[in-house]
This record gives sequence, structure tokens and C-alpha cells, in this order.
Amino acid sequence: MGMESKFIWKNGELVPFEQATLHFLTPALHYGAAVFEGIRSYNTPKGPAIFRLRDHVERLFDSARVLGFREFPWDVDDLVKAHKDTVRANGFADCYVRPLIYLDQGGWNLNVDYGKPSLMIAVWEWNNYLGDDALARGIRANISSFTRHHPNVSMTKAKIAGNYVNSIFAKTESERLGFQEAIMLDPQGYIAECTGENLFVVRHGKVITPSTAPVLEGITRHSIHTIAKDLGYKILEQPISRDQLYIADEVFVCGTAAEVIGLSEIDYRKIGDGRTGPITRKIQEVYHEAIRGKVAKYESWCEYVG
Repeated sequence: MGMESKFIWKNGELVPFEQATLHFLTPALHYGAAVFEGIRSYNTPKGPAIFRLRDHVERLFDSARVLGFREFPWDVDDLVKAHKDTVRANGFADCYVRPLIYLDQGGWNLNVDYGKPSLMIAVWEWNNYLGDDALARGIRANISSFTRHHPNVSMTKAKIAGNYVNSIFAKTESERLGFQEAIMLDPQGYIAECTGENLFVVRHGKVITPSTAPVLEGITRHSIHTIAKDLGYKILEQPISRDQLYIADEVFVCGTAAEVIGLSEIDYRKIGDGRTGPITRKIQEVYHEAIRGKVAKYESWCEYVG
């Protein structure tokens, strides 16, 4: 995956890709004191559109406040425009968008009040995160030996850069074991989420997902919630045990990068018929139409670059 582009947005201006650098002594690099978003732009009949951009920008600010930043030199409208400007300047249609607010110039005493936030926005062309075959065949996953953060140890509602070391541990372990994704349990032993995706279970026609208490409130998760309800499925938010995954009719995960992907196998146990299930496929199809501006009721989710 190449991540090169022409320009990166840095603190209010577009700079050449090669000039978007940080000094070695930037405190965010040493302490993980940064927050980010994963956003996608898709080609639509009306041109490139960034999916649920404003929601992502608002969550970026929420994450920064959770980390402890109190004031910012930008507001939501500023950053909506900045994201659109960056995609437009690079001439991309289908691409990944990565904003990062990071602790800059201070904060070595582990207090964000002694530093200041800086912001960069990068974009790069990117297609399927988990591979082209994953849509139809699904992927193999396992229950990780690493537990998802306790919500009073590290804030689970914020996309804080340092939090993702937890995901790196789990994802690396799973891939070394031959799986494609890791499912992480919460501190009480119930299903939480994957390394970068929220999780849904289908059983007896009902769609079940963990409550938001221990997990990230995913924007794709919210989109799937809405689509599934509009398709007539009953959605339940409740604790899910590990063995409930094994006897599910279908299990699927969702996230900005992964989109909607079925799980064909968990811990060497085949889920359903071992392929992406019918309810997952229906939700998957509507989601893929929605992100490309082809479903009128969801077109407000598309922020056209212009």
C-alpha cells in the first residue's frame, strides 16, 4: 500500500508531501499523546465524497478533549473544509483520509497543559483493507490473549494513538497464528471489539452487538445500526459471551477501513456455512451503495468534495 500524495495539510496550509515532517523531540512521538480519525472518500456519481466527514471531525475533537486538550485554533467547519481541500488538492477519488491532532512543543512533564496541539491531514489511495476475497468468503479470526482496555485505565471512547498499542499486540499475535483478525474481550470477559472494528452477531434473525460502554462508538457501527433497522432487522445491544460467537448464524465486523466483512471462522470453529452470511450480505450491499451516494435516504452522509 503506497501512502504517497502530493500534499499534506499542516496547521492551516497544504505543504508538499516530503515536507510534512516532525522533529524527533515532538512529545507525541514519545508518549503516544495524539488523537486521530480514519475516514474514507469514495467516488460517486457527483464526484468524490467523504463519508460522514462532519461526524468524524466532531469525534476527532471529542477525542482531543478526552485526552485533555482544552483549546484549539480550529473549529469543526474549519476542519471540514481542510479535509475537502486536501482530497481535492491531491486529485483523489477513492482514498483514505487521516487527520492527527498531536501534542507539540511541550508536555514533557506528562501534562498536556504545558504543550500545544498541532494538526496534520494526509490522504492516500486505498482500496480493500482486508483483501478482495474477504467480501464473499469472510475472514478467519481468533479470540486474542490480550484484553481490551478497561474504560477507567485508558479512555475507550477516544481514538488516542497510544491506545492502539493494545491493538498492535493483538493483531500481530493473531496474524502470526495464521488468522486475519483478533477479537478482544472486555475486562469482564465479554466480547468487546476487534483491533480496529466493531462486531455484530446474527442469531435467529436478530442482530446483536455489544453495548458502547467498553468499546469505541464507531461511526460505521452507527451506520450499520441504521441500515439494519431500515432493512427490518431487530437490533439488540447486550453482553455477548465468547461461546455465543461459536453458535451464531453469522458474525460480521465493521469499520471505516474494513467496511463490512463477515467472519467465516473463529477459533477454528466454522461460523454458519463458513462464508459471508445472507443478512451480512444484505447489509454489506446497502452500505456499499450508501458510501457511494447511491441511496437517497443516506445521501446526507456524503460530504461532496466539489
